[in-house]
Amino acid sequence: MRIAQQRWFTPWLFLLPGLAVVIGFSLFPFLNTVVLAFTDAKVLGGGHFTGADNFVRMVRDPAFWTAVGNSALYIVGVVPPLVVLPLLLALLVERKLPGITFFRTAFFTPVIASIVVVGLIWTWLLDTRGLVNDVLTALGVLKTPIPFLTDQWLLLVSAMLVTVWKGLGYYMVIYLAALGTVPKDLHEAAQVDGAGWWRRLFSVTLPALRPTMVLVAVLSSVSAFRVFSEVYLLAGQAGGPGGADTTLVMLIQQVGTGLTGDLGYSSALSVVLFVLTLGLLLATNRLNRQEDL
Repeated sequence: MRIAQQRWFTPWLFLLPGLAVVIGFSLFPFLNTVVLAFTDAKVLGGGHFTGADNFVRMVRDPAFWTAVGNSALYIVGVVPPLVVLPLLLALLVERKLPGITFFRTAFFTPVIASIVVVGLIWTWLLDTRGLVNDVLTALGVLKTPIPFLTDQWLLLVSAMLVTVWKGLGYYMVIYLAALGTVPKDLHEAAQVDGAGWWRRLFSVTLPALRPTMVLVAVLSSVSAFRVFSEVYLLAGQAGGPGGADTTLVMLIQQVGTGLTGDLGYSSALSVVLFVLTLGLLLATNRLNRQEDL
């Protein structure tokens, strides 16, 4: 009887450290953010309940709509390349060719590189006095440097390019794992019927990879909507010329940090970011289920 009483308690002892970490570092900060969103909390004081004032202020804030627009534009510019290009890379490097391991490693290296290092490298490359402009000017292609990092739209496109470049290897590995699950007998049957490589790709491989493609689209969409480091490192804290390239996460950081940080408004922005991200996930999941029916 005593042993039986101890058995029900034993699993909880193993779960307790993990639960403590989840509650302390995830659940409590989340609930605290939701509570702060309805207050006028500042870094140096405040904290009184103000109802939905922060959300009303958000609707009237042009910076909020600029940030939402940039984040949405980021999804449009980043997700399609991150769904297609890693798949093409995976199809190329899955072949057992001499030296293919080198290319697999090379494509995956940006994934493990520090985002700060990546940002510095791309800043050196794309600056008006950077390598790209210097080479193009030396070749006579350009007369004046291209303002990759100071023009509103070129800066956003440059940040998208960095995101795609850094994410290629990560999603390539996911596709490689999925390609290993494609039934070989289907390929062999199609080959016996005279189907070429392209026909097998569109008739066998891509249908089998559709769930993986949806997964990559979801992961890259959420990541793109929460983009911060790439734009911050290329554009600086101001978020581009006049803050025109500020994303939603950058706006949260700008509003909520410093001695004058508005924690209440920053928390309200965080709650909206959470709701938008959750809505994006639910919408993607719903579309995926409808296609399965």
